[in-house]
Amino acid sequence: MPDIVHLLPDSVANQIAAGEVIQRPASAVKELLENALDSGATQVDLIVKDAGKALIQVTDNGCGMSETDARLAFERHATSKISKVDDLFQIRTMGFRGEALASIAAIAQVEIKTRLSDQDIGTCIVIEGSEVKSQDFCECAQGTTIMVKNLFYNVPARRKFLKSFTVELRHIIEEFQRVALANPGIDFNMFNDRKPVFQLKASNLKRRIVAVFGTNFNSRLLPVEQKMDLLSITGFVGKPEFAKKTRGEQYFYVNNRYIKHPYLNHALISAFEELIPDKAYPSYFLMFDIDPGEIDINIHPTKTEIKFQDEKLVYSILRSAIKAALGKFSVTPSIDFNVETTFDFKPIPKGQYVKQPQIRMNPDYNPFENNGKVASQREEDNRQHWDRLYSDEQVSHGDKIRSTGIEPGPSSQQIEADFLEDVLVPENLFQLHRRYILSQVKSGLMVIDQQKAHERILFERYFELLGKRHSHSQQELFPVKLSLSPADAELLTEIVEELKLVGFSIKPDSTRKFIYHITGTPADLKAVNIGELIERILDSYKSNLMDFNVDKNLNLARSMARNLSIKPGKMLHIDEMKAIIEELFACKVPEYGVDGESIITIITLQELDIRFAGKQ
Repeated sequence: MPDIVHLLPDSVANQIAAGEVIQRPASAVKELLENALDSGATQVDLIVKDAGKALIQVTDNGCGMSETDARLAFERHATSKISKVDDLFQIRTMGFRGEALASIAAIAQVEIKTRLSDQDIGTCIVIEGSEVKSQDFCECAQGTTIMVKNLFYNVPARRKFLKSFTVELRHIIEEFQRVALANPGIDFNMFNDRKPVFQLKASNLKRRIVAVFGTNFNSRLLPVEQKMDLLSITGFVGKPEFAKKTRGEQYFYVNNRYIKHPYLNHALISAFEELIPDKAYPSYFLMFDIDPGEIDINIHPTKTEIKFQDEKLVYSILRSAIKAALGKFSVTPSIDFNVETTFDFKPIPKGQYVKQPQIRMNPDYNPFENNGKVASQREEDNRQHWDRLYSDEQVSHGDKIRSTGIEPGPSSQQIEADFLEDVLVPENLFQLHRRYILSQVKSGLMVIDQQKAHERILFERYFELLGKRHSHSQQELFPVKLSLSPADAELLTEIVEELKLVGFSIKPDSTRKFIYHITGTPADLKAVNIGELIERILDSYKSNLMDFNVDKNLNLARSMARNLSIKPGKMLHIDEMKAIIEELFACKVPEYGVDGESIITIITLQELDIRFAGKQ
């Protein structure tokens, strides 16, 4: 029997390695930026075309490479960072495996120009699909420029699975931000299709955060600092009131390397306990400095996961550091045991005296007497209370929701058939804990989740508007200024026409990048903070893109419904409860929420009888 085991050709082996290291254009960007940092550069420029599919170019002013090093750098496992096993446990550089350039060259057309500082002539090498096409001397600036063209040109199956330009560009921006935040002392520039996206000058960490994410972050950050023998933690956390419903600006760095660590994330979230609502996520930008011998970074192809020798201790130190930062800036209640606990009474002015309080009562008052005037006054008080608490919500009283292309299920028909004729009579409606609407039906008690019901109503309303391609807008007396990060600005550009269809009018500032002016809003939108609303819609839209592969209109309608719907804790007037029920049952799918969970449940008389009988 002939031998069947053989060595793979280098070109095939490199493509297999590329499958682990380079999943999309952003992966190549990450590797090239990290190599530029390892060269000792003080300025790094990134240029992309067609979201990296056509071109990725990284230029640095670092140390450069000799002719021999430039050629050898494209061989597998060629590295200047390690030479023996022990070096793996003392790594402080970004790249060290020597796989990145070989993997990129296997699936793209690559050109590198590089020159050492003490040389007059540089080296130019062209490689296509792991094959060296040319190697010549050239004139170039000190440092290195690498151009990656037509990524996955020889692997069409991989190229086919790339996402849209907008999605791929967003991933590139995220990788760029991770590197730029970790190195605030270095100049970074990014250009997409010849348009500047970032132009970041060397600064400190806080200024870099503000430059990357917008000026509104200047007042949202609290400094964190904890220095111990094992490790030191520095950086910033976001104030609790700015926590978001989606994971946004969350960055852990260990020895300047971006990492993902669910265990440390849990430590940070636990420090915010009782300061932020459930399923809310604070921003953080935290730098860990630790002896490389105490961690293992060689456990994942992208090096975004590491292992600490003593994770529990790091967990405790981080949680304590965040607690201290929150307490120091009076975010959490604190007790000062050095202050004498005396009462501060103001002395009574001379010539005045304290009057004894008097209690007045009506001896004829009967609490069980049904006084129409009192009831009417109570109803008016409730209405005023509703107007105060509910002014920022949207409850339509007349518009009926039409078809969204989803047929109602049998359960909705059963629920409607279960209605009593007087189900919408005010005396039959009751709000429970400001979360649920209760109503009597033939079979027992109907319970409606008010937030999910309102989400369903708004979702179908906005989805219909997006399909009709027209809307009603009200002009703002004073345009609202909106400052966004480049990533969110790119996302806004993608959906700005759809936002216009539901009533928003958003225009970019003609002189400043990533600044927008909101000049119009949906006609039925009540008094809300428009800027924060747009930010929340973008966050929800971004989250849906990551979690679901959904149509743009569905995604936007879902994001708007989630952010404009009634929240638990809102007191509803009887008219609002009645309107919600009417509009809910005008929906195509009244029984299920936007998240797929039930909106309505029926507690039958039989179930109640069993409970009162004490049976299980």
